[in-house]
This record gives sequence, C-alpha cells and structure tokens, in this order.
Amino acid sequence: MLFRQLFEPLSCTYTYVVGCPETGLAALIDPVITMVERDLAEVARLGLKLAWTLDTHLHADHITGARELKRRSGSRIAAPAFDRLPCADLWLEDGQPLAVGSIRINPLHTPGHTDGHFAYLLDDRVFTGDALLIDGCGRTDFQHGGAAALYHSVRDKLFTLPGETLVYPAHDYYGRRVSSVAQERMRNPRLGGARTLADFQALMAGLNLPRPKFIDYAVPGNRQCGVCPVEVPGHLRAYCP
Repeated sequence: MLFRQLFEPLSCTYTYVVGCPETGLAALIDPVITMVERDLAEVARLGLKLAWTLDTHLHADHITGARELKRRSGSRIAAPAFDRLPCADLWLEDGQPLAVGSIRINPLHTPGHTDGHFAYLLDDRVFTGDALLIDGCGRTDFQHGGAAALYHSVRDKLFTLPGETLVYPAHDYYGRRVSSVAQERMRNPRLGGARTLADFQALMAGLNLPRPKFIDYAVPGNRQCGVCPVEVPGHLRAYCP
C-alpha cells in the first residue's frame, strides 16, 4: 500500500492518501477544499489515479474538497450513510468495506463527536477522525454529539482493536502525527486508563468550549459535499479557495 499523511495548517487537518500499487487506484480521507491542488499533485506524483474521497464526518472547521476533487479528477464521493447526503455516490455502512483496488477500507460508526461520525480501519491503521485524537478527543457538544456515545465508540470499538494498530487522527494541534491504540488506551487523558463514563461526562460538560467560528458555513457547505457558501465574510475567506 502507498500511504501519505498531509497537513492543512489553518484548521490543523490531516488528509490521508492511500493507494493500491497493483491497480494504481487511490482514495483520499478528509480532503480540504483549499488543498485540492496539493492533493491532486501528490496523487499524481505517486503514479495513482484518484478513485474515491471519504470524509469521517460533517466537519465544522473546514470545507471538504470532495466535490471539487470529483469535478477535477472524476473521483467518486463516499460518505457516512447516517447523513444521507444526496451528493454522495456511495453511502458507507458500518462493516461494509469499500474496495480501492486491492485495499479494503472498513467503516466503523463511531458517534459522539457528531452523530454520523465514522472511523476507517485499513489493515494495521485506523483513521479516527475527531472521535479519537492523540492524547485527546473531539468535543461532544454540537451536531447531535454526546459524551456517552463517544465514550462507548472509543472504549468499546476503537480501544478493542489490536494494540499495535496505528491511530491517525483528523487533527493535531501540536505537531504529532501518529499514535497507537495501546498508547491511547493506556495514557489518553480523557478516555484512557480507568476513566469511567461518569468521569468522562463530567469532564466534557466542564470544557465550556467556544462555538467553532466557521461552523455556520462549514456544515451547510459540507452537506453539499464541499461548497463554499457565497456569504462567507471576509475574515473567514481563507477557509475557501
């Protein structure tokens, strides 16, 4: 398998390229609309053809590049079935793998950050979106999220994967690039160790996080698989091409 981890600095988003060397087909996980040129260039540099884009959830901090990548390259859009996006070419269901050449991407429904959140398991690695971050997790106070749902998604689903499984999150704000299930099970300060559900619910309820500044534009745009609304104000235009 060919693999690349790419970084978008404005929203600190990781985009992942996975490619099948036998067929030359590739998928992008969590592409960002401002990075379409970079992503297409990287896919081409690896000698691959972009077949699919996948998003882990309806992002609130950036707009996906899925629609623009489809327009530019002919790739197809796969999105969590839970959200029933009419612009998607395929609705992904838990436990029903997506084939990209010889690669099998296994969707795992992991609600809690959002109700439609999915992680993607691929051989020895799992792309955890915002459900599980390195030494952290995504917030649970909007888009029909919930602390109890996230606790069970991580503890009962992601943490039951083999300990050596590599954890690749959708974001990191400190320059970290990869973790492992064993590491997060042991030392994640929010969800690891002996953390109980009641502990986690109290912790998340006390965060008092500010409302994401781009959410009112990102979520509607992402419901259209990546459209920048025309009314985005000037101070947020950096989030759009």
